[in-house]
Amino acid sequence: MTQLALPMEAAPSYAAADFVPDASNEEALRWLSAPDRWPDGRLLLAGPPGTGKTHLLHATAQAEGWTLLRGPDLRGLPEAPQRGVALDDADLPGEEAALFHLINACAEARLPLLMAAARPPSRWRVALPDLRSRLAATAVALLDEPTDALLDALLAKHLADRQITLDPVLRLTLRRRLPRRAAVMAEAVARLDRASLAAGRRLTRAASLAVLAPLMDDGSETSDAEPVPPGAALL
Repeated sequence: MTQLALPMEAAPSYAAADFVPDASNEEALRWLSAPDRWPDGRLLLAGPPGTGKTHLLHATAQAEGWTLLRGPDLRGLPEAPQRGVALDDADLPGEEAALFHLINACAEARLPLLMAAARPPSRWRVALPDLRSRLAATAVALLDEPTDALLDALLAKHLADRQITLDPVLRLTLRRRLPRRAAVMAEAVARLDRASLAAGRRLTRAASLAVLAPLMDDGSETSDAEPVPPGAALL
């Protein structure tokens, strides 16, 4: 009988000790070091996927004992906050009015509100004028794409999160040929993990390169690539 490998997404580590300071996130770290200086008690972390917004949000919420919420879950009239709030995916609220009420509730209670989003508020599509006004008055800390040193650390972290060991030569090849974006590092490791689970064994170097060829800068197959085992579902 053939045993099917069930896809299980690895839970990433958001421990503060696992976050790597970098020139790309120094502005965010500077703002996070002084919550009492946030204008109106609010701060938004904005940047491309994989640059550390959610990591910083979770680590700060855990360290400060704040309530952790997600934008898509915001609906209706939020309960009056009893402590600071950390809101991920703030640019994707379930209801705009719910986000507006949450901002007002935190302000009235003089409690900090930390948000994270892929883009600064000026690029959000907001229908409520009052919400646009509140967002325009919110301090924004931008996170950029990481430096090469941080990309190396991110690749190592994603591999560790999924308990994957890569040959050093293969890891160097991936770093040289994958686009220099944080989100690509995460996607590359996820694809390797899914293909390995589907194959029921550790992938060879050639099979790994075949799995990741669509992500490579040149988008080409490698000469020594072997077919990916049947059932290896790729995005």
